[in-house]
Amino acid sequence: MKGKKNIALLLLAACLLPVSSAFAQQGFDSQTRTVNKRGTTAADFLGIPVGARATALGGAITAAVSDPIAIYWNPAGIAGIEDVSFTGEYANWLAAIDFNFLAVVIPSRFGVVGVGITSMRTPDMEVTTVAMQDGTGETFDASSYAVALTYARALTDRFSIGGSVKLVQERIWNSSSGGLAFDVGTQFETPLRGVRLGASISNFGTKLQIGGDDLLARVDVDPNNRGNNESNRALLKTDRFDLPLIMRIGLAGEVFQRDGNRLTLSIDALNPNNSEQYLNAGAEIGLLGDLIMFRGGYSELLLENSVRSFTVGGGLRYEFAPIHFGVDYAFEQHEYFNAVNRFTVTMRF
Repeated sequence: MKGKKNIALLLLAACLLPVSSAFAQQGFDSQTRTVNKRGTTAADFLGIPVGARATALGGAITAAVSDPIAIYWNPAGIAGIEDVSFTGEYANWLAAIDFNFLAVVIPSRFGVVGVGITSMRTPDMEVTTVAMQDGTGETFDASSYAVALTYARALTDRFSIGGSVKLVQERIWNSSSGGLAFDVGTQFETPLRGVRLGASISNFGTKLQIGGDDLLARVDVDPNNRGNNESNRALLKTDRFDLPLIMRIGLAGEVFQRDGNRLTLSIDALNPNNSEQYLNAGAEIGLLGDLIMFRGGYSELLLENSVRSFTVGGGLRYEFAPIHFGVDYAFEQHEYFNAVNRFTVTMRF
């Protein structure tokens, strides 16, 4: 039992409450060591891109998003939705982890309301200990969830604003952590040939601290005293970690538009609290009135040691009255892991 608890604590520290990768070099030299912000936040699943269209554009979507995935990227993006809309996404994420997103948006005369659910879950893993390295016969898993309630409204025919409140929870084995987060965003269509500006702040909220039965331990409070109780029950206390706060500023516009065909370029500048600043860039070609679309993008430009790179994808839109149906695909290349394929389905009623 003691070995099982130790393994659980190691998994908790590695998976849910990462500590800062503080040293830029190793060794016992006299050179100055630099500290970066990598691995300093909890709930890092909140930084995984949502939606095949947004992913294929390299994440450069803050100013261009106008469907239910805006709940994740920029809440103001749902303000222009005029029909009840649904979006669902499935991705086999890194290391066989399932990543899913569901969203429903309902317009009304008072504004547009949406609900979005993000989930990430690992497959079952075998419990091992120092004494039983081939497994104890037990299994465990880990999961992360975020449920967002979003409201957006167009204040003028060119300017929209929106916000979300999110319940965030992470769990591993018999322990969990939870907190509350807020998103806010705006979109503005400039008079300059439909050029659009967007800005959002995501995941501003409480710190996360893990707790649960896996943090119970047996300790000897006075190891030098042979007559005391050597099996006192103690509850370990972990540090509190910030959520991955992200500020995005985006620009998007059509550089070509004629006879139902268009070419849209977009770029986003991001300033996260757990990484250095970087850029995302993307391009989208729409043919036959957006019946067919092709996309490409590049993520984490100007970021040293980036883990994401180029993305490509496409989409189809068709109307089966009274349902407008869309399907999107994205291929996302990673620097150190296998590529990820993403599929998103969207319906408007």
